[in-house]
Amino acid sequence: MTERGVLLWIHGGGWRARSDEDGAALASLGLRVVAATHRFSHEARWPAQLDDVRAAARATRAAAGGLPLLVGGDSAGAMLALHLGLRGVDRPGDVAGVLAYWAPVDPLDPEQRRHRPPGDDPWTDLLGHPPAAGDPATADATVAHHLGSGVPVLLVQGRDDVPVPAAQAVELAGRLLAAGHPTHLWLTHGGHALDLARPDLRAVAATFLDTVLPAVPAH
Repeated sequence: MTERGVLLWIHGGGWRARSDEDGAALASLGLRVVAATHRFSHEARWPAQLDDVRAAARATRAAAGGLPLLVGGDSAGAMLALHLGLRGVDRPGDVAGVLAYWAPVDPLDPEQRRHRPPGDDPWTDLLGHPPAAGDPATADATVAHHLGSGVPVLLVQGRDDVPVPAAQAVELAGRLLAAGHPTHLWLTHGGHALDLARPDLRAVAATFLDTVLPAVPAH
C-alpha cells in the first residue's frame, strides 16, 4: 500500500505506564506508524511529557521523507497527541491532523474524579499536585486552552467510558469547531480502550484521513 502519511503514535497508560495499544491497526489506512514514548509521571512532572513527544515528533518528521506528519494516541497518549497537534511541534499548525482516542482532556472534570479510587488520580501524579482552578499547571494541561491553530482533529469516544467520561469529548468537539478546527467526533457504543480495528472505528479514521491527506494517485 502506498504510504500517505506518517503517524506518530503516543501510548496510553495514565502518564504512568505503557498500554498495549500501539496504533498498528491504522497502518492499513496508508500510514507509517511510529511509536513514541515519554517520561512517566513518577519520573517527571508536566510538561516534561509534552517535551518528550515533541522531540519524538521532530525525529519522526526528519525521517518522514516529506510525507505529512499526523499525531495520534489512546487515552493519556491521546491527550498528549492533542497538545502536540494543537500547539505544534515547533509552531502551531505544523501537524497535518490529530487522531485522539478516548482522551482525558479536562483535569477539573468532577465526573471523572468521582470514578477514581481515593488517592488515585492520574492528573495529580502528572501535575505533582491536585488539579485546581486558577493553577497555572492545571490550566496548561487543559486541552481546550490551546485551540485556534486550525489543525484538523478526530475524536473517538465510547459512550460508556468510565475512566474518561464521554462528555469530555463532546464538549471539546464543540470548542474545537467554534475555534475553527475541522473536527470529526465519533461517539460510539462501548467503554474505554476499544479495538482500533473495529469496523466503525476503522471507517471513521479512513474518512478523516481522506479529508486531511493528499489523495493517492490512481494507477
